[in-house]
Amino acid sequence: MHLVRWVFAGLLAVGSSELCCAGPLHAQCKVEWYFGIPCQEVYESLVSQIKKWRTMSGCSLGGQRCLYKLLSASVHFIAAKHTTPFKRYVDDISFRLVSYHFFTCCHVSAMSISETWYAITDHGTNYCNLYNLMEGSGLTESRGYKEVTSDFVCTQRSTANCTVY
Repeated sequence: MHLVRWVFAGLLAVGSSELCCAGPLHAQCKVEWYFGIPCQEVYESLVSQIKKWRTMSGCSLGGQRCLYKLLSASVHFIAAKHTTPFKRYVDDISFRLVSYHFFTCCHVSAMSISETWYAITDHGTNYCNLYNLMEGSGLTESRGYKEVTSDFVCTQRSTANCTVY
């Protein structure tokens, strides 16, 4: 009987360690970005890009650089939604912008979360929701650009193909 308990305890320990290290239990992504430019410039670039990609026309050649909707915007916080063009899944997006180094640099905490309650994997879609805006706006080429994320806080980030998603 003791052997059964030890085997069960061992399986439980292995299973829980796999669960804790597998990443989010819901399709989502959190990314930290750093820029050597003021938050006002980052804000203007992101809001402009979200507005530019509000229609289906950005997806005419494939990919998902379309159907973004700006919900609210201030120099400190941006809220938006992204709808996938074919299955019409909706993801909630937010950007929190914080100035540092005497207002010459900007730290952005970004989050994209699938509204579909049962979504566990997303092929990196939530990462691409955020990254596509950064790249499309030209911010990935900005002075001091740095990205910090991982599969642990960003579902399937390492296998994301943002030309598709």
